[in-house]
Amino acid sequence: MSSPIGKETRQAPAGELSVRTERRIQLLDVTAGVAKLVKSSGVTSGICYLYVPHTTAGVIINENADPDVAADIESAFERLAPRDADYRHEEGNAAAHVKTALVGTSAVIFIQGGELELGRWQGIFFCEFNGPRQRSLHVKIVSD
Repeated sequence: MSSPIGKETRQAPAGELSVRTERRIQLLDVTAGVAKLVKSSGVTSGICYLYVPHTTAGVIINENADPDVAADIESAFERLAPRDADYRHEEGNAAAHVKTALVGTSAVIFIQGGELELGRWQGIFFCEFNGPRQRSLHVKIVSD
């Protein structure tokens, strides 16, 4: 067993995308911004971790070829957790917390050939459920 003492350690490239949403519920395509961070990291094979540090916003991977898909998802979330339902949380944003719990606040994407290994129609969406707001998406890129 070798000792880690004296070995050089490399930190994983990390970054942050600043996201400005315009509506209370909005799926915002952030694929190009994440791809740019991956490209600038120089990592050719590895993993890209995405994390949203907010309790009323999340991140998903879904179809980004047809904008109607994002619009349909936004409406479905509104039907699943309507803003005016009988919630106990008194801040008025309980529905946003429920929606975030449904989508989650993280995603993982493989990197191959220096690019995100997304499917043909896939894109990365920042999911705003309590906007409009200025938000952030944390990105960590780890080489194999």
